[in-house]
Amino acid sequence: MMIKILQTKSGVTKFQVLIEIAAHQPNVRQKEIAAKIGITPQAVSEYIKELVNDGLIVTEGRVRYRITKEGVEWVLENAAEMKRYARFVMEDIISHVSTWTAITKEDVKEGQQVYLKMERGLLYVSSTEVTGASGNVISDAAAGEDVGVTSLKGLIDLENATITICKVPRIERGGSRKVDIERLKSLASSKPYIAAIGVEALIALRKIGITPNVMFGTNESVIEAAYHGLSSLVVSVDEQVSSLLNRLETENLEYELVDLTLE
Repeated sequence: MMIKILQTKSGVTKFQVLIEIAAHQPNVRQKEIAAKIGITPQAVSEYIKELVNDGLIVTEGRVRYRITKEGVEWVLENAAEMKRYARFVMEDIISHVSTWTAITKEDVKEGQQVYLKMERGLLYVSSTEVTGASGNVISDAAAGEDVGVTSLKGLIDLENATITICKVPRIERGGSRKVDIERLKSLASSKPYIAAIGVEALIALRKIGITPNVMFGTNESVIEAAYHGLSSLVVSVDEQVSSLLNRLETENLEYELVDLTLE
């Protein structure tokens, strides 16, 4: 999903104004905010009016403002999105700033303009599927091959990854024999990346004909997948769930927890 506040300068400035209000509430000096973020005091005043109308801050007088619960949630949501995008840029882009590696969807010729898109955690290019990011390939390549891309323009859309965690019982409490297999099958059908933590989880997945993409280092693997826009299903033995939740919360990644234990 495109980072919404980065699509317009006003979105970025609105975010900055709200951060400054949160940092200095309740006494807010518009001139100081204006000087810090490089806009006029009149512009700050207009952004404050918009923030009040959106319910992100409340006014307690002429120069007294406080951020609301909705405002805090809006900041956290956008900060988390920017963190994910920044991580993608730093690890996948800046490290290969001169040339990016992608998979081409069709035959391309050296110098040809292509469009870039993330799909299932991988970067693809196409000369026909128009997106918000484009570049030029550095060599001829056949469909399905890796190809270098330079002169990037625009932003690459990142899908909003979702993480579903399915808790299954340890062997002492029945293991895979006490797992709601039909519900597991339904949940797994919509996830492109499947992970298992524990033998009980592995066997439960095997019972529905699925071999997990990863079983070791699962916590970090799922986080990396999310940063690449890849949604995942994690089937975990119950005693390991808490450590996974802690890691996801540290990274500000949203998740759904489902208990698959049969009574």
